[in-house]
Amino acid sequence: MKSIKIYDQAHEWIVFGRDPDKPEKIIDTNQYMVKVGDRALLLDPGGTEIFAPMLTAVLEHVRVDQITDLFASHQDPDIISSLGLWEEAVPGSRLHTPWLWEGFIRHFGSHKIEFVPIPDEGGTIDMGAIKLQLIPAHYLHASGNFHVYDPVANVLMSGDVGAALEASEAPMFVENFSEHVGKMKMFHQRWMPSNRAKQDWIQRVRELDIEIMAPQHGRMFKGEDVGRFLDWFEALEVGVAVP
Repeated sequence: MKSIKIYDQAHEWIVFGRDPDKPEKIIDTNQYMVKVGDRALLLDPGGTEIFAPMLTAVLEHVRVDQITDLFASHQDPDIISSLGLWEEAVPGSRLHTPWLWEGFIRHFGSHKIEFVPIPDEGGTIDMGAIKLQLIPAHYLHASGNFHVYDPVANVLMSGDVGAALEASEAPMFVENFSEHVGKMKMFHQRWMPSNRAKQDWIQRVRELDIEIMAPQHGRMFKGEDVGRFLDWFEALEVGVAVP
């Protein structure tokens, strides 16, 4: 599994993904880590099938005892079905996740990790030197869903918003936005059910200063491509499976 630093100043953002050895029919995912001093937070740390390569890649950057926090944007298995395995590796850590999904996520196995339920209006994850903001993204696509914004690094981890289903060898960043649209359109029209929720999220996000938008699938957006994505998504009709 590849790991690339996308921010490295007062603290670090690292993306993990593009694992060429993952099972063929397992959807490709991006996992993220924020390292602040001697603490680390894993964002949407992935499913059971990729736990071993993910752990190996993470340990190239931090010691296992430095992983104090996990974050799950929602309940999907590709995001957090590895919970029971992470619990054995970091039993003293905390899992920040929407209150709505705690009872569902516990089905992935959890007896030691402390759950920190996120209220619908959002909140923060205090990493000491920085406080990460939890941005409501309800119904995009899960009914309880959050994204993570770093106001120092100007990075938005945007979950399934901005996602594209691509092969493991795809570049980490969008290189040609017009060409990339075709890789995103079906995903957003089918997985995002609510135009009202979409507009609410766009209004919130336009108020943020974002240099990198980092989704859970596909390529990341940088610089002007962030604005291009917001314009495209705003105009897109979603929830198309319902006539």
